[in-house]
Amino acid sequence: MSVQAAPDGNKDGFALAKEAAASAPVIQVVDGVQRDLAYVPESGSSIEIVTMDSDAGREVLRHSTAHVLAQAVLRLFPEAKYSIGPPITDGFYYDFEVERPFTPEDVEVIEAEMRKIVKANQRFERAELDRDEALELFKDQPYKLEIIEGVAEGADALEQQGAVGEVISIYSNTEPGADEPVFVDLCRGPHLPGTGRIKAFKLLRTAGAYWRGDENRPMLQRIYGTAWENKQALEDHLHQLEEAEKRDHRKLGRELELYSWPEEVGSGLAVWHPKGATVRKELEDLARQMHLDYGYEPVYSPHVGKSNLWATSGHLGFYAETMFPPLTADESDYYLKPMNCPFHVLVYRSKTRSYRELPVRLSELGTVYRHERSGVVHGLLRSRGFTQDDSHIFCRPDQVVDELMGVIEFMNALYGTVGFEPEKIRFSTRPPKSVGSDEQWDQAEKAIPEALERAGLDYVVDEGDGTFYGPKIDVDVRDAIGRFWQLATIQVDFQTPDRFGLEYTDEAGRRVQPVMIHRALYGSVERFVGVLVEHFAGAFPTWLAPLQAAIVPIADRHIDYGNEVLARLKARGIRAEVDSSDNTMGAKIRNHQLHKVPYMLVVGDSEAESRTVSVRRRDGEETRGVKVDDIVESLVKEITGRSVELTI
Repeated sequence: MSVQAAPDGNKDGFALAKEAAASAPVIQVVDGVQRDLAYVPESGSSIEIVTMDSDAGREVLRHSTAHVLAQAVLRLFPEAKYSIGPPITDGFYYDFEVERPFTPEDVEVIEAEMRKIVKANQRFERAELDRDEALELFKDQPYKLEIIEGVAEGADALEQQGAVGEVISIYSNTEPGADEPVFVDLCRGPHLPGTGRIKAFKLLRTAGAYWRGDENRPMLQRIYGTAWENKQALEDHLHQLEEAEKRDHRKLGRELELYSWPEEVGSGLAVWHPKGATVRKELEDLARQMHLDYGYEPVYSPHVGKSNLWATSGHLGFYAETMFPPLTADESDYYLKPMNCPFHVLVYRSKTRSYRELPVRLSELGTVYRHERSGVVHGLLRSRGFTQDDSHIFCRPDQVVDELMGVIEFMNALYGTVGFEPEKIRFSTRPPKSVGSDEQWDQAEKAIPEALERAGLDYVVDEGDGTFYGPKIDVDVRDAIGRFWQLATIQVDFQTPDRFGLEYTDEAGRRVQPVMIHRALYGSVERFVGVLVEHFAGAFPTWLAPLQAAIVPIADRHIDYGNEVLARLKARGIRAEVDSSDNTMGAKIRNHQLHKVPYMLVVGDSEAESRTVSVRRRDGEETRGVKVDDIVESLVKEITGRSVELTI
């Protein structure tokens, strides 16, 4: 909610929140800048009161709870060195240097100490110091000193931690009625008025984390936690975490024999087993066919390219930290490709183009390689090698909006095959580190909102989070347990065509530079599979399931009839097998249910005599006496229609 400050400018955020009848106020935003409620805005300022149940309010809550965590650790482990404790999605963490790793018992004691601090309702109070004062205050804390001195990342690190020029901000916790603080942290803020405002939190787990994410720096102990505006919201989140643990794609990948990460290969590089490869192939075949249907032409590109290619594209200048080291050591160094786009540019540039040819749409399922730090690699969701459904559109400036709308239409159709739809859309604008003229960026940044609005899609603006060569659209979907996943990325690029000298001849015979649209709708095939495994909890729709039907003979004498049914299914392209194992029928059914097989076709004496099957779904529903022709046709209809639900 928004209110205006009093004309005389003598009211703080508490008074303004009361006037506005704001429920559970947390901070105020004064002329676009976040401030504590104790701050008194100047008269005429634009004021927004942020409440606890908003995204911004929860972020402040979690940041404040992280401070309480640090205070509790230092009370219990006085020799600990504390580093940083930011809010993150749905929670927070804080990193510490301690003599030994934290144990589960330590975490319980720390959480109990935090509850004492919360109950004491200590005040959060802001103060500003110059560098010398800050260095003296934190003289026994090496990580705080490094932040203040800007050793690791210079001004960026200082800005993130609250330093502005020669002024550094700190926050102290003070007991009610006391003058001296009991805890002080280096922080930009803002924070809750007091620890008593923290109503519901839980410490979750510990992990090792390198300082600054650098494997050559000290390994710290990280404690993760979560905090919410009330106990019910906390309980709902903890339930979601329990569900997420059951659905972890790495765990299910092992259990369902989909993929693995052998130590001999290295983290972040998956090996696909036959069942997982089947799921992947279905998604890749779908992508290939839909690209043809939407007017894209397939191309292939090599896995490596010379250094001058990546220098021209800008990757060596703007993206080098995520590229693997060169494969050779001479003037023609070869690099594993981090992206496919430069190769598609070369395909476009291979001949003279006319305005009549545009748009040119090129597509590739291209494998790329990113030198991700081991600490951020996470199964299929963040890998070092992955395959993008990568496409690039080269078009005239007057075609950009229509092409973006075509991409959005394609995206909606693709996501619909698995029951997804866009839930959150972010439009990211020009970052501080970028290339290109203001005019080009303005043109690109006007096209994206126009396309989104014409497509009827709501979006939020993410200032400064675009790529170095252009603004972008990021699309999130929501899974079965309410989590959001970022999948599609769509980027408008005036810079790459300029860097590579791309042209086409317009109606007047002039040479004109095209616009380039980058887009990946799966994001990557690997990530999309990982998301689907967690979304469906491994119980894929029949069209995606590695094994679509398992034929279960009641006894060995029924195997021959089972093979007859199998032949009928395979003749129509249905993935099926006869379970001729020595297990009992009950054990066979349990095994196929554990492997999430959509349908089990049970055959015994009566089925063999009547030429039928008993159909048992993985959810336990059973139908007896189904004719083989009927089950075959029903399965074909469900599979070709790519139904998300079981229909038989």
